[in-house]
Amino acid sequence: MGVHDEQLLLGRAREVKLLDDLLAEARGGHGAVLVLRGEAGVGKTSLLRHCAEHATGLQVRRTAGVQSEMQLPFASLHQLCRPILDRVGSLPRPQEVALSVALGLMDGATPDPFLVSLAALSLLSESAAQQPMLCLIDDAQWVDSASAQALAFVARRLLADSIAMVFAVREPAANRELDGLPELRLEGLAEGDARALLRTVIPGRLDARVRDRLLAETRGNPLALLELPRRLSSTQLPGAFVLHDERELPERIEEVFLARLEALSTQARLLLLLAAAEPADDPMLLWRAAERLGIDASAAEATESEGLLAVDSGVRFRHPLVRSAIYRGASPRDRRAAHLALAESLDPQADPDRRAWHLAAATIGPDEAVAAELERSADRARARGGLSAAAAFLARSVELTNDPAARADRALAAAQASLHAGEFASALHVLQAVDASAPDELQRARADLMRAQIVSASGALEEVPALLLAAAERLEPLDPVVAREAYLDAWGAALFAGDRAEADMREVSRVVRGRQRFQGDPHGTDLLLHGMSVLMTDGREAAAPALRRALSAFLVEDIPVDRGMRWNVIASCAALELWDFESRNQITTRQLQLAREAGALTPLAFGLNGSAITMALTGQFEAALRLCAEADAVNEAIGSRVPAFGAMLLAALRGRESEGSSLLEDATRRARASGSGFGLQWAHWTGAMFLNGLRRYDEALDAAQRAWDAWPDWFVSVFASAELIEAAARLGRPERAADSLRRLMASAKVGGTEWAIGISERSTALLSDPAEAEPHYVTAIERLSTTRLRPEVARSHLVYGEWLRREGRRVDAREQLRLAHAMFTDLGAESFAERARDELLATGATVRKRTEAQHEELTPQEAHVARLAADGRTNAEIGATLYLSPRTVEWHLKKVFLKLQINSRRALRTALPKHEPIAG
Repeated sequence: MGVHDEQLLLGRAREVKLLDDLLAEARGGHGAVLVLRGEAGVGKTSLLRHCAEHATGLQVRRTAGVQSEMQLPFASLHQLCRPILDRVGSLPRPQEVALSVALGLMDGATPDPFLVSLAALSLLSESAAQQPMLCLIDDAQWVDSASAQALAFVARRLLADSIAMVFAVREPAANRELDGLPELRLEGLAEGDARALLRTVIPGRLDARVRDRLLAETRGNPLALLELPRRLSSTQLPGAFVLHDERELPERIEEVFLARLEALSTQARLLLLLAAAEPADDPMLLWRAAERLGIDASAAEATESEGLLAVDSGVRFRHPLVRSAIYRGASPRDRRAAHLALAESLDPQADPDRRAWHLAAATIGPDEAVAAELERSADRARARGGLSAAAAFLARSVELTNDPAARADRALAAAQASLHAGEFASALHVLQAVDASAPDELQRARADLMRAQIVSASGALEEVPALLLAAAERLEPLDPVVAREAYLDAWGAALFAGDRAEADMREVSRVVRGRQRFQGDPHGTDLLLHGMSVLMTDGREAAAPALRRALSAFLVEDIPVDRGMRWNVIASCAALELWDFESRNQITTRQLQLAREAGALTPLAFGLNGSAITMALTGQFEAALRLCAEADAVNEAIGSRVPAFGAMLLAALRGRESEGSSLLEDATRRARASGSGFGLQWAHWTGAMFLNGLRRYDEALDAAQRAWDAWPDWFVSVFASAELIEAAARLGRPERAADSLRRLMASAKVGGTEWAIGISERSTALLSDPAEAEPHYVTAIERLSTTRLRPEVARSHLVYGEWLRREGRRVDAREQLRLAHAMFTDLGAESFAERARDELLATGATVRKRTEAQHEELTPQEAHVARLAADGRTNAEIGATLYLSPRTVEWHLKKVFLKLQINSRRALRTALPKHEPIAG
């Protein structure tokens, strides 16, 4: 470590100890992560250098962000992984392809960014298995967006991998990818340490007023303490002049660096500008560009002797503030000359995107040739999964486009790329170029649609339906296909918003009914929109034929994975409205399959939720648990706000009081915070079911009523009415449920399925006079027994047995209650099983409590890993499913073996109870 770094680490003993411990963790076979945060000059880079110089026994991998408008997708990830890319071929094939395409090593379909991230995790983990690894990411606030997401993904999954990752982030930082990771905020030095550092810079006499002013204005910032005294003259040091400057420290430090340029030759300053203008830190490119400007090697010697720049196997500035000071301090003319030299030094075949960006930076006014080059670069970036980079290329292309129509089209493309990258403010900003380009009506309508989609993606659910409706109406005479999709999206947005947007849903339905005309054979999505609109305007009886036709067409139509995500949810609701379990099952199964094949994680989260609901409804709780755990892993990976529909229903049916209460309360809070009225209604319905199982009937009645009131008579409300009826019947308050029964019976009559009739008959029995109830109970059991809905069959036996006991028919009651208890116990529905058991005891029967081998409870992650391993999956396959490295999977399995007191995978099948306890 040089004298400069030793100076900057003065007073950092605690921080150094923390980093040394981090390195020891990696050497010991554990993952470790730390994010260093602080202002420029506070010592972050020096701490990274300390890590590198003390990483004995570790391989060191480095990358750094560079402040530049240029974004090349996965550039920083490529730099970090470059030395180990020869291992890419050992990854599972989907990961190998995704990472290779992302890094430009091969052509292929656009990779899912999270599959790229998983591949990076696997690659680093595999290399670290041979030798522990230290990854240093400096100036992480400037790392390209695609790399930042991937590196954050990796950092969050380091458990049993011998990898230490240290990020340095200059504050204030706008990007949030690293939020939530362990962090250390670096503040200025304590006064004593700051004084000691200042004495190393000014060893002679220093006036107390000047010293105190320096200490106050630098706030203990080490780089400022080293550099700002350079501004003081020999007359100022003794106190003839007291320094005072209101500007921010980074700006003042930059000024010091700029002052040092005055001693350099013109060639040396140009060389510094070339290096500052090119973020790749490529020495060969720098020398080619320097040759074009007539700069010789002596210029590099001058910059190095001044301590500003070192050029050897790389290009390294002493500090990022040197780079930014040089670039900002140069004249526009010199900057353009530097960019042009760099562009002309790049191979248009080997590096077209970097060349296009430098050409754009060298261009003053509109230039269609350069704008077209940038547009092609955006296409390449998008193909590699670099949406932020594509947006940046397109935004610059807009600035260089003179033709108004082309300018508007490119602005729309840039806005869409920004929207898909999650950069909503950038998307709205670039849309202003559409308005300023005298767009035609179609372009205006597309811009309106884009704004509505931005509002939707940013989470303002209540505003979205009206905006999408307005955009659809504007698009209808211009592009009927896109207009129909916008109408369907508006309807779906209203569905998600729930009761808060019921008026919007009715308005969308009214407009669709008044305007929609099918030309030729309508698509399944057209029929779906039509059927759901009829449901809202004319009622379920009128809508049923249209909905059945829509489902038949929708199930055989090719649906794009991204848009199908939203449309599948609407189609599932249509199936539920008809009590059509099999159609709903086909919809969710197809969605899950398509999402897996495409590697599309947001649609996958919806597909997993939908399939988990199916498994829960059919009593396949183990399968539902696996799907819910995978959905959790996906949601955590992508930061999704998708409500945990499947987990809520599963918790309600399993009936574990502490675990279920926690999950449902959290789901309710999240749904309320996100503005998802549909999610909130679902939470109330499943909460009512959960409370009925626990015999907390007062609370169940209230929860069911809230679900019903949220959106009376439609969708989830109908299922909530069955819970309301059961709770009201057990409380002896049938009057609370009379209207619910009437509406439930009307819905079941239109549905006409065995499921619908069975639930209707059971609900009728619960509210019937004793002389009339029994045939309804019997019919309910008969009808539901023909379905796959085992929990509903068991619940029907339960309430029938409870009624028989109250009627004094103990022998008959025991038969029904034993059936119910056996079914619930077999399913793992604990609260309902306990309710059946207590009813059996009340008849005088003897009931043994089910016992299982006692062992330490597995966490949800451990349980899921164990189940997949018991199914014969390899560590790599389990890791790909749960977004973990194979070594972390092995670490989880070791803990499972210890808890279950086994020593092999073969023992898992017998060691895992059929209904494995899952800790909260």
